[in-house]
Parts: sequence; C-alpha cells; structure tokens
Amino acid sequence: MTYLGAHRLATAGTFASILITLAANLATPLFIRSAVDEGVGHHDQQALWLALGCLVGAALLRGLFGYLQVYLAERTSQHVAFKLRGDLFEKVQRLSFSYYDQTESGQLLTRLTNDVDQVRTFFASGLAQVVQSAIMLVASVVLIVTLDWKLALLTLVSLVPIVLVLGRFTKVIRPMFMQVMMHMSRMNTVLRETLAGVRMVRAFGREAHEAGRYNAVNAQLLDQTILTTRAGSNTFPAIFFFSSLGTLVIVGFGGWEVMNDRLTLGTLLAFTSYLGFLLQPLMMLGFSAMLIARASASATRIVEIMDAPLDVTDKPDAVVLPPIQGEVVFDEVSFRYPGGEADVLSGVAFTVKPGETVAIVGMTGSGKSTLAHLLPRFYDVTKGAVRLDGHDVRDLTLGSLRGGMAIVLQEPLLFSGTVADNIAYGNPAATRAAVEQAARDAQAHDFISELPDGYDTVIGERGVGLSGGQRQRVAIARALLVNPRLIVLDDSTSAVDTQTERAIQGALDRLMREANRTCLVIAHRFSTLRDADRILVLDKGKLVGQGSHAELMRTNAVYQDIVGTQFSAGRSA
Repeated sequence: MTYLGAHRLATAGTFASILITLAANLATPLFIRSAVDEGVGHHDQQALWLALGCLVGAALLRGLFGYLQVYLAERTSQHVAFKLRGDLFEKVQRLSFSYYDQTESGQLLTRLTNDVDQVRTFFASGLAQVVQSAIMLVASVVLIVTLDWKLALLTLVSLVPIVLVLGRFTKVIRPMFMQVMMHMSRMNTVLRETLAGVRMVRAFGREAHEAGRYNAVNAQLLDQTILTTRAGSNTFPAIFFFSSLGTLVIVGFGGWEVMNDRLTLGTLLAFTSYLGFLLQPLMMLGFSAMLIARASASATRIVEIMDAPLDVTDKPDAVVLPPIQGEVVFDEVSFRYPGGEADVLSGVAFTVKPGETVAIVGMTGSGKSTLAHLLPRFYDVTKGAVRLDGHDVRDLTLGSLRGGMAIVLQEPLLFSGTVADNIAYGNPAATRAAVEQAARDAQAHDFISELPDGYDTVIGERGVGLSGGQRQRVAIARALLVNPRLIVLDDSTSAVDTQTERAIQGALDRLMREANRTCLVIAHRFSTLRDADRILVLDKGKLVGQGSHAELMRTNAVYQDIVGTQFSAGRSA
C-alpha cells in the first residue's frame, strides 16, 4: 500500500470519484420514492418532473465519475506495477548468491510477472471494490433504518447467513491461491529448464520425458485451480439463495405493511432498492475476496523477496579500494555454503604477489571455483579473511572491489545483442578500436570478422550461434577490455582447441607481463600449469601443496595423481 504514496493525487481522485458515484447511487431510491409518493401519489407534476430530473442528474454523475474512477484506478495500478517490477528486479540483482543456490529461478520469474500482475489487478479494481462496498454497506444500513426500523431489522437478520458464508469462503480461499502460485512457479521452472536445455533434450531424445514432466506439473496446477474455483462455485450459489430468500421476506412483509397503510408504496420501492444496495456490496466483497486472496498470496511472495536478507553487502564504513596493485592473500580461509553440512574450504592460506600468475588445480569438488568466488565476494568466508592489497575484502565497497578485477567463467554468459556490445559489456564507453584490440588479444578477431556483419552481428540468447570456444574467446575479450590489474580465469579455455589455446595463452602471458597483472587461473590443462609462476594444489577443500610444476612432480603425490589422470594427454602432446 505504501506504493500508492507516490500517487496521492490520482488516489485521492479515485476515492473522490467513488464517493460521488456512491452518493448518486444512494440518492436514486430517495428520488424514486419522491416520484412515486409525491408526484404520482399526489398527482403533482412539478414534484414528478423534479424527481425525474434528479434521477437523470444522478445517472450522469454515476456515468462520469464511474469512468473517472476506473481510469484513475487503472492508471495508478499500472504505475504501481511499473515501480514494483523495477524494485523487484533491482533487489533480485542484489540478492546474494546463496539465495539463488536455494531458490528456483521459476519462482523468481513467477513473482516478477504473475504475482506483480495479481497485485496490479487488486489496485485496479479490488481495492476500489472493497472501499466502495464498505461505504455502500454502512450507508445503506443507515438509510434503511431511517426509512423503517422494523423492515431494517428483518433485513439485517436475513443477511446473517450471507455474512457467515462469505467469512468461511474468505478463510479457506487464501491458502488455496498460495498453492496455485506454488504450482505455477514449479511449472515455470520446468519450462525454463527445458527451453534452456533444448539442445540437450533433443540430443538425448528426451522430448517425451520433458513433455511428461511438464504435463505432470501442469496437471497439478489444473487440479489446484479447479479446486480453488470449486470453492467459489460452492459459495456464490449459497449467497444467491440466501439473498433471494431475504428479498422474498422483505417484499412479503413490506407488502403487508403497505396494504395496511403503515408504509407507503414509494418507501417500499426505495427500501427494496436499498436492499439491493446491501446485497450488492456483499456480493462484491465475495468476488473481491478472490481478488484479495490472490493479491495477498502474491504480495506475500513478493515481500519474501523484498525482505530477503543480503548476505553480502557493503559495511556502513566500507572504503573504496585504491588502484589495485595485485597482492592477494588467503588467510586461513574456511567456507561452508549456507545450509551445507561440511566446509568446502578448510584453513586455506597462501599469498599471490603482484604480477604473479598462479594456477589452481585439484580434483572435481576440491573447492577450486569456490576459492575463486570468494575473492570478488560472491560469498563471504566462514572463517579467516581474504585480503587484496592488504585490505580485507569485506571492508571494501563491492563496486570498487569488483570494478578492479575481471572474471572469466568456464561457462560464459553472452547476452542477446551484437558481438561488439557483448565485448564492451564491462566498458560500454570503449571505442570500436579498443573492442577490436581486445578481440585480437583473445584470438577472437578472425572468427568475428567472418561473421555476416562482423562485430555488428547479432547473436542469440546465451550466445546461440557461436560455438563454446567462440563464446569463451568473446568472454576473455570482454574481461581484457576493462583493463583489469587482477584477472580470474575459471578454466576459461576448456572449449577451444589446443592450437587456439596456445595462442590465447601466449597473448595472455604477454598482457600479464606488460601490465604487471596478477592472474589466478583454475586450470585443467597441462600447458596452463607449465606456464604458471606457481601452482596451488587443492584436495578436499585443503591446500596440500604449492610450487612449480617440477617441484610438485617431485614432492606432491596429489599433484602427481592429477597430472597422471587428467593431464596425461596434454603432457604426451
């Protein structure tokens, strides 16, 4: 509701329109009573024409301000949804990596789309309906009491069953909509996974399996939606029955009063109109209960994102990192993923000197990538400290920390757009000449030049249209273009051939030496290890050795085993 605060004028106009429309509606039965009792009953043409004129005026007010109410409410709801989507997207981009480790992406997509739209629908119609119904209900009760207290008492008694039915409906419908949202999130997760891995699905001929998986969650969504719909279908016929029964009682008793001259015909007509005004808001509240339940369930899921804690944030006294010199220190670092049962890294300690190229090796699951993710604070250490140029990375602003380094992952992500835009992603102000030079250094210029539109060739989502090796070279060019003093390469040449890797490695070595850059390389190829200044050996989250290739081959059994199993082909070559 705080989002309405930015639209006070439009919100005030909406509620003013509601009040004027309600006033015109509530006055209409009184004009009808005047037309019947004063005009028709007493053959007073002036009174009749006056009442008819008032009825026309009330209809015009209802039409004009009814339109204004709908327009302003819809306009405000769209602005609220716009701001809410923007704030959600901003929060999603700042969420800690640990949050993504435990949350399905389909849930996030559902919350940014369907849940926001449910909240928008509530602001567009549900909120106005609730306010309008509440005011109409109270005003109608006051007016029927002033018209005839006996009929009013009978009317209120007849409304008791309707209120009880609506109360039960409101209580059970919200949990049902929470289940609908949950099943929709699961369906979106399956859909996203299948679309992202469509090549893998077809390569293994698993189309039928994925169709079955999608149909299963789709069927669960269908069943829950039908169950929710059934709750409404069972509720509203009961409301219609009790409302019809109440109308029958009121008309019967009121007719008897008219025939015994204890009530005028105009008053009875006005009373039956107000009876409709009593039943109408109750029915609207019943329908609004579904909107409120949907919006409440969606708002709860949205608030869960908004209130999600950020594990990695700037300290209040965080300082800006001065220009990087390149010294990296891991001081007895231990790390455990949130919710994990054991440490992924335990007591890791080493120092990387400025300008040094250090390779990190280890069997799968030894903690190599985790170690690289601690340096830019994708996660914070559980124990110990990671220091850059003497600064604990937790004492630095995230912007200055990450802005001074570049990271190339094994599975680089390219965005929809041109090749040049992807290379310049970290440095949008770079000139075309700088983009092309970075591509040359990454051994990407030749294949880019052969693309239909060269650097202006538009590539598909996630780099579709380029091979794995080409995507990796574009990612390396992207990293080099930001001119980092510290670069982290997470097996970034795994998808290129040996000849191209040698060319890339030679260019990187030259660039590292010329600019005195510090480089951490997670390596899986023998040639990378051979060219490194120093090699760190990880085993089951612990640092079990460091030194040159020759030293480790003489003294470290774990390294010997790694070379013998994973790099035998590269060594023989």
